[in-house]
Amino acid sequence: MTYTVNCSILLTELPLLDRPAAAKAAGYDAVEFWWPFASAVPDQAEVDAFVTAIHEAGVQLTGLNFFAGDMPAGDRGLVSWIGREDEFQANIAVVVGIGERLGTKAFNALYGNRIEGVDAAAQDDLAVRNLAAAGRAVAGIGGIVLLEPVSGMETYPLKTAADALAVIERVKNKEGVDNVKLLADFYHLAVNGDDIPAVIAAHAAEFGHIQIADAPGRGEPGTGELPLAQWIEDARAGGYAGVIGLEYKATQSDPFAWATASTASAASTTA
Repeated sequence: MTYTVNCSILLTELPLLDRPAAAKAAGYDAVEFWWPFASAVPDQAEVDAFVTAIHEAGVQLTGLNFFAGDMPAGDRGLVSWIGREDEFQANIAVVVGIGERLGTKAFNALYGNRIEGVDAAAQDDLAVRNLAAAGRAVAGIGGIVLLEPVSGMETYPLKTAADALAVIERVKNKEGVDNVKLLADFYHLAVNGDDIPAVIAAHAAEFGHIQIADAPGRGEPGTGELPLAQWIEDARAGGYAGVIGLEYKATQSDPFAWATASTASAASTTA
């Protein structure tokens, strides 16, 4: 199994720039991050330090989020946020620059919350334009834009795979951009009540990325009730060939103990 460690939610006891090396020390060759800076357009020195940390750790940055606003305060992306169009457009250039330097190919664009007093249809129209702009930009480095249903925020309008796929279809039909793909986060989809086996059966080959955490609790696999291993196996059988993002909140001192135990169990079974 090829995993990529989300270093924005895991290894948080360490400074952010130390986490790629810690993931490597734990046996992982790939990492992903939410936007690792406080602003859409950070200082060049901050960008250089981040790129250097990835290079020196000897890991591949497989995924990076676009700037999503103030996440701790509840922001969930600028894609549909009327009034912050220039900020998102400026962020695209920074994202592409990092992707080009690090060979990153997948970029998650959080859709954004509904804004009180703003027409939802206008937000959706802006989202189509912004996703198309992002898609065209990352296409120049062989990349894709990811669109993710998210749980936990009532004002975030994409709750199910069907919600995200409808937006993706609009981007393709209205803008002619076809490199926007579904990010199938099994935790978020499950918490939102989506029919994950049906989604896998119908769309696995179209997934741009998979992320996992168990539910309830968003802990590591085995701490909840989700059949994550089966869903991953089914997605592989259905044509998904990418990495699996580990985007959970660790409940043990060793955040990867479950994977070590899983590998040992599989080895004993085949011995």
